[in-house]
Amino acid sequence: MADKVKRFWETKTLQEMTTEEWEALCDGCGLCCLQKLQDDEDDCVYYTRIACKLLDLKTCQCQHYIDRRQYVADCIQLTVKDIDSFHWLPPTCAYRRLAENDKLPDWHPLLTGDPATTIKSGITMSGKMLSETNVSEDKWEDYLIFRVG
Repeated sequence: MADKVKRFWETKTLQEMTTEEWEALCDGCGLCCLQKLQDDEDDCVYYTRIACKLLDLKTCQCQHYIDRRQYVADCIQLTVKDIDSFHWLPPTCAYRRLAENDKLPDWHPLLTGDPATTIKSGITMSGKMLSETNVSEDKWEDYLIFRVG
């Protein structure tokens, strides 16, 4: 399948991509759906292993992606107009990598043709996350996993 996919990400800028192409960049890791804490002193963003209540903890897929904002009003939707703020995304994220003129990682589903390569590569937190419905917000600091910024 990967051989049949036109490598649009190598010939187009993020601004030139269609909605379908933009959505295809998502590797399905679910890391952007983890709760994050921002340090007031240094503005670094700390990811927790606490997942949005809509995230399937095994597949790392949103259970209501199309209408997710009806369930989570402050769900962040990445758009091309936000490119300058992508520094908070994990360094493996295709949106961030392309915005920083980097290449897609070898395990990216657009290159492998297999959506499962994201989980197989160990990039996700599949099986290691907790739902936000099970952890009170004042305990999130106990579940920090990495920092960006």
